[in-house]
Amino acid sequence: MRIVSVVGTRPQLIKAAALWAALRASHDEVLVDTGQHWDESMAGTFFTELGLPRPDHSLGIGGGGHAEQTGRMLIALEPILAAGRPDAVLVYGDTNSTLAGALVAAKLGIPVAHVEAGLRSFDRRMPEEVNRVVADHLAWWLFAPTPTAVENLAAEGIVDGVHLVGDLMQDLVARAVPEIREPAALEAVSSRFGVVLAPGGYLFATVHRAENRAPAALAAWAALLACVASTDRPVILALHPGTRAALNAGHVELPDAVHIVEPQGYRTTLALQLHAAAVLTDSGGVQREAAWLGVPCLILRDRTEWLEAVATSDGRMVVVGLDPDRAIDELARLAPLGATAALARERAARLSIAPAGAAKAIAAALDRSSP
Repeated sequence: MRIVSVVGTRPQLIKAAALWAALRASHDEVLVDTGQHWDESMAGTFFTELGLPRPDHSLGIGGGGHAEQTGRMLIALEPILAAGRPDAVLVYGDTNSTLAGALVAAKLGIPVAHVEAGLRSFDRRMPEEVNRVVADHLAWWLFAPTPTAVENLAAEGIVDGVHLVGDLMQDLVARAVPEIREPAALEAVSSRFGVVLAPGGYLFATVHRAENRAPAALAAWAALLACVASTDRPVILALHPGTRAALNAGHVELPDAVHIVEPQGYRTTLALQLHAAAVLTDSGGVQREAAWLGVPCLILRDRTEWLEAVATSDGRMVVVGLDPDRAIDELARLAPLGATAALARERAARLSIAPAGAAKAIAAALDRSSP
């Protein structure tokens, strides 16, 4: 089959990197990067680090509001798909790039394949929820990562074309384990950050969701990080450029114990999670990585679409929203001061992650079925 894959963000590049070898072994793939994460720190270096081929088409569409960004993607994608007439358009996840790729393909009568189909937070205020619901209802192939995702699709009347394939990101994390296991992985970033990082001696945080850029939310999570950060256990906050801009525009300040750094490369981000005392995040991808790595994870949202990761975490993953008291209590339970160095070293020493086999399952499903 001739397949056009549409990506645009760091998480989508990670998923594409996990899939591309299996996909290209039996299919002809054209890679389109919308540029939704448009700078080198957010996406550019990922192509080299993850071994991805450079995209066949780079659209350079970053910034702007949801309507503007999606509209520009629709206009740019249409001539590419109309000229190429692929057998399928493959989209990942729940971003504006996902929505644009699925819409253009459907309008042109090209079958859509959706990776990470069926995920639901059941909160339509989230742009991501709208994107994933629309993509699922347009898709011919729906590649679900979890049994709950399959159930969600069935509840919406979608049963044809649904394949339970597992999680692509798990395949890639499993391959990275040998490179991140040793604490020496922290040494290079310690010098860049200007702070000494030791196993269990810091907290790792990411914040990027649109709802957490609203003024009230900005103040709330900044206060939460200020409450949990200390000189003895600083917070390393890998900050999305859009969130940094929102902080600056809102004149929200963070204490010295919260160290703001640029988004890091894939393996560095995994290493920072693995060796941390705990992770605090609103990212779906980081939630899953933390779950596989066995790191305590506080979810800075009111709900999550990754219900099974929480349910199977033995209490290590907790939805705390932006409640500082809840965060303090959970950190005291999951990552007590004085014990986290030993916990982090033990976790890294016994780390073993089995691949999900999602890449082979997706490639095989595309190979043996057609709309």
